[in-house]
Amino acid sequence: MNLQALTQRALKGEVRELELLSLEGGFYLARVRLDHGQFTLLDDAAKPMHLRSVSHLREMLQLVPPFPCVLVQQCVHDEMCGVREGPIESMRIPFSLATPW
Repeated sequence: MNLQALTQRALKGEVRELELLSLEGGFYLARVRLDHGQFTLLDDAAKPMHLRSVSHLREMLQLVPPFPCVLVQQCVHDEMCGVREGPIESMRIPFSLATPW
């Protein structure tokens, strides 16, 4: 899904959630959830769009109607130590496109 398609879906109220995935190396990827699946936000070359921060995402989507967003990060302690038993969930921190933290 490219930025134009995301904007059109947001205008129609079809975006259920945007997950901003924090990845190793200091960049982020956006994954858009609709009723019929999840789609990675793509750049003009149809490759996953690398974002620098939540602020970068806000800048890029400033003219798009708001929808629920969540920052998704893995717990570094769990990845390094691996001592917890059972499933290890990502940290999910809701944020708004309209207002800073």
